[in-house]
Amino acid sequence: MIEKKENKQDNQNKSLDNVVLDKTIIALFAKDDDKKTTKQFLNIYELGIYNLGTNDVVIQIEFFDNENDLTKIIEKNLLPGKIFLGPIQSKYSNILNNYCIHEVIFFSYSSKSSLAKDCVYLINFFPQNELSQLMLYLNDDAKLAILYPENEYGYLINSLIDDIIFESPAILVNRSSYKDGLSNVRESIKELGKYELRKYELNRQKQILSSKRDKKSKERLKKLEKFKTTSDYDFTHILIADYGLNLLQVAPLLPYYDIDPNIVQFMGTGVIDDKTFFFEPSLQGAIFPGVPEISRINIINNYIEIYGDELLRISTLPYDLIGLINFIYSKDYKLGDVVNLLNNPNKKFNGVDGNFYFKNNMIERDLNILKIDNGNSVVIN
Repeated sequence: MIEKKENKQDNQNKSLDNVVLDKTIIALFAKDDDKKTTKQFLNIYELGIYNLGTNDVVIQIEFFDNENDLTKIIEKNLLPGKIFLGPIQSKYSNILNNYCIHEVIFFSYSSKSSLAKDCVYLINFFPQNELSQLMLYLNDDAKLAILYPENEYGYLINSLIDDIIFESPAILVNRSSYKDGLSNVRESIKELGKYELRKYELNRQKQILSSKRDKKSKERLKKLEKFKTTSDYDFTHILIADYGLNLLQVAPLLPYYDIDPNIVQFMGTGVIDDKTFFFEPSLQGAIFPGVPEISRINIINNYIEIYGDELLRISTLPYDLIGLINFIYSKDYKLGDVVNLLNNPNKKFNGVDGNFYFKNNMIERDLNILKIDNGNSVVIN
């Protein structure tokens, strides 16, 4: 049975070896995509083609209103060897797998990992890749706690950490969640840090010392008066699995409830790789997986100079994709060559977000561990 299955796959690959790539690429945009994101992706396609010298390739832009409209556009352009860029949103990427029998390839920006299969390859920043790099950085003494919101992203991080932690030298010792609206976030942080218990223990020590008259006890009591709680944490590291404005509200509450960033190492996922977070006092010294800004500074400055606008962090995605497209067409690859290339995780490409490759149809990157330091991020590994 196994031999037959392999032969079937070999036959499929052989049939793709004769399929010539179409020189007209279809870029798919929904009319309800974020307007600024759409504008930047369009600009980046243009800039990437110009900078990378992509020849004899045309990007045909298609806007669609809904899934039915998208279906019509795809079916109208279903030629063997056709490459599609997009859609951006996961809700529109659900149907792409239906068209793999037509010998085409989709590069979708969806963040939904379950869509990565067959002819559908996903280009995004994936937490699994980020968490793996972050957890492998920790040492044998690391004891991890995770604080996450009760939403799709938080649940994803919480589910991924269970498998990833087993590949790490660290151990997971505690976790706590809070409602997406932050209504109970203070209680969750108190529970995670055992705030009340540590406060009780400190007061108990103060009471004992206050009853003593020796010099050493008095000095010790004077020292303890400066603290609200003891620093006997169960964990050495805490992963704050949130993003956006919520992260800026949650992070300061940790030191407020005596989870001291000078004692406990604060950590974030790749979503923290944004200057918005680099000036937050409670996040100074926090670490996260990513690549230093210097690796993409040229494209950032290039974009500002030409288009007069700040480059969105996610706009490096289409730029790296154009780089990959340029490589594929410069080699005169057939469709079978492209499939073999994308299915080989040992083949890495140089991108502005670091070296990248595909594993199980999802983009992965070789990431550094960065530390926030007074408005910047610095590589520490």
